[in-house]
Amino acid sequence: MPKLSEKQLQRLTAVVSATPKIQKLAKAFADANQEFYLIGGSVRDALLGVSSSDLDFTTSARPEQIEELLRKVTPATWDIGRAFGTIGGHVTEADGCDWIVEITTFRADSYDPQSRKPTISFGDHLAGDLIRRDFTINAMAVSMETGELFDPFGGIVDLENRLIRTPSAAEISFTDDPLRMMRAARFVSQLGFLTDVDLVRAMVEFKDRLQIVSAERIRDELSKLLLGSHTREGLNLLVETGIADIVLPELPALRMERDEHNRHKDVYEHSLVVLEQAIDLEKSRGHSPDLVLRLAALLHDIGKPATRRFEGDSKVSFYHHDVVGAKLARKRLRELRFPNDVVEAVSKLIELHLRFHGYQEQGWNDSAVRRYVHDAGEQLERLHILTRSDCTTHNAAKANKLHTTYEQLEWRIDELAAQEELAAIRPDLNGDEIMAILEIPAGPQVGQAYKFLLERRMESGPLGKESAREELLAWWASTPR
Repeated sequence: MPKLSEKQLQRLTAVVSATPKIQKLAKAFADANQEFYLIGGSVRDALLGVSSSDLDFTTSARPEQIEELLRKVTPATWDIGRAFGTIGGHVTEADGCDWIVEITTFRADSYDPQSRKPTISFGDHLAGDLIRRDFTINAMAVSMETGELFDPFGGIVDLENRLIRTPSAAEISFTDDPLRMMRAARFVSQLGFLTDVDLVRAMVEFKDRLQIVSAERIRDELSKLLLGSHTREGLNLLVETGIADIVLPELPALRMERDEHNRHKDVYEHSLVVLEQAIDLEKSRGHSPDLVLRLAALLHDIGKPATRRFEGDSKVSFYHHDVVGAKLARKRLRELRFPNDVVEAVSKLIELHLRFHGYQEQGWNDSAVRRYVHDAGEQLERLHILTRSDCTTHNAAKANKLHTTYEQLEWRIDELAAQEELAAIRPDLNGDEIMAILEIPAGPQVGQAYKFLLERRMESGPLGKESAREELLAWWASTPR
């Protein structure tokens, strides 16, 4: 057994003998003369002291027998991927503790060079399974019968050295499954680990193989990367290896574009700083990791390369990069198969991220504040965080002024919200009331009337139903029909 610290040994022992039903499950496999190991991320997380209710196992048993043995512990089993040798189950202890377990037959897959989908082949021994794992830190196993740790590829040492490395040659690993290159960047972001030199070299060499990977798979890994704690490092790895040129080309395109506010930095660096600051604000304001916010922070300036103009006195402008960036983000996120609600939310945030500067320069009346809130809609809190984060100046006086001005805007929004139910701005009359007053049926004219009353609500605040009725009738009388 590889040398473990006392703490690591205690952590592994705690997982192996986790609860009575997990022990019963292990005994069922032992009584059936089947090998049964805790595997992969479950071992890695245990050694790192990361708690999880998900447990992954590998076994010599075939899927049909896995299901039979698992049913001795729980009736809640499901077929995750029988063809791939995986059966899942939900194990509930007497004390209410829940475990989600996945058990997979030893694998000995081979890969078609034109596809990342393996030709499924079940193996007969643990070593053959472990060498097909993505990284050494995920290629460790613990016998559920003896507690012995199997670590043929030095995963323990790599954990200690905080290193991402492949069990087999990186070239072979990435040829077999190109998505592992994205996973490497994801683990860098999640764990804050470094990458092996040979692994990085292979990522550069084999990046084009990612073109055979589905957009959905790319999206999932990119999302997990962005939700990690070390997003800068993960994104830098994608950019430096050229992988970002394939999966998110708008990002590396920012590197040579000079930001008009920070000419000593390129827009790529500025965007990473904004992302980091958004993550810090996200935490300080009590929010969980937010994919929409992080995508918007990363992509908020992607319209700059297309809108850059050189003007007199060595000035650079990026007029309308907010609108252009929103369109580019919408197109890219759709190609990556993000859900429509994510696409629209990110696009809206990018389109609105400069709106605050009008308040900073001129101040707004109540009508403009209402429009800001109305246009942001459900994205208002995210827009607060994004706008605050989009200040990367080293000029302390300027930064303090921006911070103070936005504080004032939030105070005004809160004050108006308390007075007017600002978050749900609607006309004083609804559609049914409009039809009754004007004596018209449902149709385009009702929509026009509704829009008129909404504009009046924005301009003047709550009118009250009687005043709204009078203004509606006056508008109706002056409207050509």
